Order: sequence, then structure tokens, then C-alpha cells
Amino acid sequence: MAKLKIEDLEKIADDYKRKMTVREGGGRVKVTVHMGTCGIAAGAREIMNTFVSEIEEKNVKDVILTTSGCAGLCSEEPMITVEVLGQAPVKYSKLTPEKAKKIFEQHVLQGIFVKEYALSIGSEKVQ
Repeated sequence: MAKLKIEDLEKIADDYKRKMTVREGGGRVKVTVHMGTCGIAAGAREIMNTFVSEIEEKNVKDVILTTSGCAGLCSEEPMITVEVLGQAPVKYSKLTPEKAKKIFEQHVLQGIFVKEYALSIGSEKVQ
């Protein structure tokens, strides 16, 4: 087995801190990718991978990325819900990786929801 370097230990510590933040419910933003059977069939795994890549590439530490089952709107999949502290949750539907990147840049990082991809805010439908 290879010897661990300081950089390896720092990466392990960072990964552990990130996992503990998720478990303890910390974070400024929570992104839930709806991954029921219908979501997966519609491309939810690709959306999840897009968010993982964006978080890693931009070294974002205050975003919780999680999954859930079906949201009950199979025809709108793939879907995510973005919850920013102090704001109503926003459901986005019929996503592509390009749309997910725009949502990450605008809503997750800047707190500005992307109306053209939003299905609902809180319990209200976007017109």
C-alpha cells in the first residue's frame, strides 16, 4: 500500500467535512435531484452528474446535493428542487445539463431563480 501524503490527508478531511455538513443539515443551498424511476429514465443521473461536476470545478463548499424519489410529476422529469436559505424552494423541470449549469450559476451561486426553467416556487405554479 502506498504511503499517504499530506495532500491526501487534507482531501480526506475535506471530504469528511462535506459529508458531515450534509448529515447535519448545514449549507447555504440545498439542491435535491428527483431520482425516482421516471426521473432516472428521463435523465436525472446526467443532471446529478452535472451538479457534482459544477460543485467540484468551482470548489463550492456550502451547497448540499442530495436525491429524493419521485416528485409526482413524471411528465416534468428530470426535475430538481433548489432551496436557498431565506427563500422559498423552487422546482425546475424538463432539465438538460445546459439548463442545470445555468441554474447552478444563477440560482445556486447568486440566489436568482431562473424563471424560464421554473415549474413552481414554494407551492405556487410559475406562470
